[in-house]
Amino acid sequence: MSWSAKQYLAFEDERTRPVRDLLAAVPGLDATCVIDIGCGPGNSTELLAARFPNARVSGIDSSADMISAARRRLPRVAFDVIDIGTWLHREHPSGAGAAMPFDVILANAVLQWVPDHAEVFPALANELRVGGCLAVQMPDNLAEPAQLLMRELAARGAWSAKLAAADQARVPIAPADGYYGLMRQTCARVDVWRTTYYHPLAGAAAVVEWFKGTGLRPFLDPLDAAERGEYLARYTEAIGKAYPALADGSVLLPFPRLFIVAVR
Repeated sequence: MSWSAKQYLAFEDERTRPVRDLLAAVPGLDATCVIDIGCGPGNSTELLAARFPNARVSGIDSSADMISAARRRLPRVAFDVIDIGTWLHREHPSGAGAAMPFDVILANAVLQWVPDHAEVFPALANELRVGGCLAVQMPDNLAEPAQLLMRELAARGAWSAKLAAADQARVPIAPADGYYGLMRQTCARVDVWRTTYYHPLAGAAAVVEWFKGTGLRPFLDPLDAAERGEYLARYTEAIGKAYPALADGSVLLPFPRLFIVAVR
């Protein structure tokens, strides 16, 4: 998929609020090494660095555009273009120059794109030192109208063959107790909660702009320009019906998110 830092940051305040809430639940640590995996344009990394000012901070993301934006934002942080799966399977050096385990691993709004959670979550925990913390936030909105409409339009249009696999890009989120049980196998303390944010946006068009930065990417990228325009026109019309405007013309977009803070 293609990612646009500019499109993503069009709603920076709204997208950054959940990671503020996530980091507020991370216990106080004398951290020396922290990393933001799936760091995007660096808005979450900026908060991570502020939370642990004495730590060496790094960030990774699979998108070169996102990493370019993150480097401009935080020139003193080490950012690399690499996907999480490749990073987890990297060769770990040994000996005197070996890298230290991480004190904090932040994964904000990224693991919903990474398959095999039953393997990935324990693997992330194993990257932590004892007492270190894995902090995860994932959108849990696949059952929301905005997401259902993406899939319905993909199946109904002339583009159905092109978009046959689009709905497989997102990983379905397991129930909270599933992640709790999974992380308790390796972690001493696990905190799991779910929050629904209600974002006031300027009408149906703004809702569409929001999802053009994230959830719509697998549905738009395979289409040519004409198909993309038609898909977005139909989607905008459907969003207008699913999310009727309030008296002031704004729309409240409900957005459920799952949070996990696990201490090894």
